[in-house]
Amino acid sequence: MSDAALLDRRGVATLLAMLLFGITIISFRPFSPMAAESTGGDIVNQLGFGAVGGLSLFCLLAFVDRKVLASLVGFWWALLLGLFLVSVVNAADPSSAFRTAVFTLIGVLAMLAVLTVPRDADAISTAFAVTGLAIVGLCYAGLVVYPDIAIHGTDSTEPQHAGLWRGAFSHKNVAGPVMAGLSFAGLYLMRRGWRWSGGLLLVSAVVFLAHTGSKTTTGLVPLAFLLVMGPSLVGLRRAVPLIFAVALVVAAVATVGIVVSQPLWDLSQQVSPGLTYTGRTTLWTFLLEMIEKKPWFGYGYESFWGTQVVQLQDKPFDSDWDIRGIVHGHNGYLDVAVLMGVPTLLVAVVAFLIVPMIDFLRVPPNRENVFLADFFMMTLMFTAFNAFLESFFFRRVDPVWLFFVLAVFGLRYVSRFTIPGNVAPQKRRTRRIVDWAGLLQPAWSRTARNH
Repeated sequence: MSDAALLDRRGVATLLAMLLFGITIISFRPFSPMAAESTGGDIVNQLGFGAVGGLSLFCLLAFVDRKVLASLVGFWWALLLGLFLVSVVNAADPSSAFRTAVFTLIGVLAMLAVLTVPRDADAISTAFAVTGLAIVGLCYAGLVVYPDIAIHGTDSTEPQHAGLWRGAFSHKNVAGPVMAGLSFAGLYLMRRGWRWSGGLLLVSAVVFLAHTGSKTTTGLVPLAFLLVMGPSLVGLRRAVPLIFAVALVVAAVATVGIVVSQPLWDLSQQVSPGLTYTGRTTLWTFLLEMIEKKPWFGYGYESFWGTQVVQLQDKPFDSDWDIRGIVHGHNGYLDVAVLMGVPTLLVAVVAFLIVPMIDFLRVPPNRENVFLADFFMMTLMFTAFNAFLESFFFRRVDPVWLFFVLAVFGLRYVSRFTIPGNVAPQKRRTRRIVDWAGLLQPAWSRTARNH
């Protein structure tokens, strides 16, 4: 293959990754408050995401080695997807659940393509920089062009959010996590030496995030940064997964734990009187009661919230929210259990959290792999913590779910294949990268020959 052909192939691969990343995050209905809930019944989204699925599949078959794809999926993801399909069959309306499940799988395919189609770290950086800045720029433009849509108004069903930014997304709770993920991407670019594009992406995303009014998201971003970068700065990089695991247990105890245990509830009220996570504790209590009734296979995919199972319930007189109108349980882990069963939740914990922690420990000490692994771990931490208060697992092409999938598969990818800096046919001066913490040493291992 000629140098020109290789360069053309590399450029096409990068362009396709950018296209898939941008479309799946923004969707075909930007600036549409109901887009997230109407994906399955909107003809534009049906045709558009159908095309995205076809393009993703083409990219994976045309640009990525089959062995790479097989190594990324692995046993636990294969088992989880199998249980996911069982929940579709177990749904109250299997045909409707299947259509929704297709959108979810399209999102997974798209993120696999975004991750593996770019040929090297420079191509990945280009995809993140161009697409990330385009997404943030579109959101800022919406504040000027469509202020009534890009900013929550008083005439919505949630007037308490009036004045908060959501940009091109359906809700501030979607816009905030997306900006968090893009801020991590900006930091990754800066660490690679892309100071202007990375710095611009980081600053613009953080500023927008601050205006979404999401206190949880705003607090989790620096926490994820500190939990990943802090140990590395003192030579304890391999302690990151352990710290992550401990933090997850603490988060579980501080949220669902106070609902399950009366002593923990009493302690939480002493520490923070009136703590209910904006009424979420009522939802979690209800969820736990319903999970207890169907613990093995749950109620079926898309067969709980918004169905008669919930709508026929009485509204507790002391509840902040009417559960009959809730679209999800504001806890991703409990939602997996109520829809698919407790065994599926256990498998999801392994596939979503434990396996990525192990993958992080297996990342080779190659500069590009380490930088990417840190980016993916920050994203994983942020989304995993966010899932204790919001619900996005297996949720169609929800942007937060897509970032989570990208992080999980990304850690697996960089743990198995050495990522080259640039495979473009040009002479490059070799530089020896020295990290003062002793974390990045020259490594000669197999390169991801996925193209």
